Amino acid sequence: MKNRISLFILIAFLSVSFSGCGKSITVSQNKDLLTNEVTQIASNNIGNKSEKKNIALVMKTLTNPFYIEMEKGARKAENELGINLIVKTGAKETSIEQQITIVDELILAGVDAIVIAPGSSTDLVPVLKKAQDAKIQIVNIDNRLDPAFMKKVGLMEVPFISVDNEKAAYKSAKIISDKITKPTNVAIIEGIRSADNAEQRRKGAVRAFGENKNIKIVASETANWKIDEAYDVTSKIFSKNPDIGAVFCANDMMALGTIQYLSESKRQDVLVAGFDNLEEAQKAIVKGEMMVTINQQADVQGYLGVKYAVEMLQGKKPQLETMIAVKVFTGNK
Repeated sequence: MKNRISLFILIAFLSVSFSGCGKSITVSQNKDLLTNEVTQIASNNIGNKSEKKNIALVMKTLTNPFYIEMEKGARKAENELGINLIVKTGAKETSIEQQITIVDELILAGVDAIVIAPGSSTDLVPVLKKAQDAKIQIVNIDNRLDPAFMKKVGLMEVPFISVDNEKAAYKSAKIISDKITKPTNVAIIEGIRSADNAEQRRKGAVRAFGENKNIKIVASETANWKIDEAYDVTSKIFSKNPDIGAVFCANDMMALGTIQYLSESKRQDVLVAGFDNLEEAQKAIVKGEMMVTINQQADVQGYLGVKYAVEMLQGKKPQLETMIAVKVFTGNK
C-alpha cells in the first residue's frame, strides 16, 4: 500500500511540476475563459503586418515530461526565428475533445499557424481542415494524422515530423527479446489505440518478439499512455499470466507504472522496455528496474515544427515527411 501511495504522489508531482513551464497554458474548462486567453494573446500582433507571426503549439498534455522537452525545442525556435509562440495543451493525453476545442478557439483568434501533436490520428482532422480553410498553416508533429482520412476530408499539404515509431519500438523490444533464451511469455502495454504512433509501436514490438522462437505474446492491452492505468493493467495481466518474463511498454510513463507494480510484487525477474527517454526511466534503467528506452528527440520535433510553420508562412514548401533519428538508451556508455 505504501508503494501504491507513492505512485499517486509521483503522478501528482508530475502533473504539478510540468504544468507551469514558461508561457504554457492548459486548456480551460470554461470556453469563454479559453476564448479570452487565446484572443488576448493573439490579438496583440494580428492585423499589423510588421509584427511577429503568431504560431500555436498544440500538444496532448504537460503531465508527460516528453512534451516539456517538445516545448523547449519550440521555445528555442521562437527565440531564433522571432515569432510569438502560443502553447496550448489538454489536461491529459486522452483529452481529445479539449484539443478540438483548442483548435476551434485558435481559429477564432486568427493565429497564423498551428503546430500540433494530435491525441488522435482521426478525430482532429475535421477541425484542422477548418483551420486550413481559414488560411492557417498546419504542421503535424509526433503522432501522424491519418493520411486516408485527411485525403477524404481535404486536409492537404501538411508536413509531418516524427520518428519511425515501428522501427524505434522494434529496437527497444529487441533489447529484451535478445535476452530471452528459453520459452517465455511476454506482454505489450499499448498507447491510445486511435493514435498511429501507438499502433506503430505495437507493431514494432510484435516484430521484435516474433523473431525469437522462445517468445509467446500472451497479452497486449492499452493503458492509454498513463502511469496509473499501466499499473492497473499490469496488475490484471500478471494476475492472469503470472509467469510473464518481459514487458514492452509503448511509452515510459506506462513503463513506470509497470515497474511500480513489479516492485510491489517483488518481481525482479521481469525484463521491461520503454519508449521516450524520460529522466525517471533513465534512473530506473541505471537501478536495473528497466532495460531500455528510446530517445525520440522531442525537442527537435518541436523546433522543426515551428521552423516549418515559419517557412510555410514565407511561401516555402517544406518536405512533407521528416523522420528524426532515434537514440537507444540502455545506461551503457
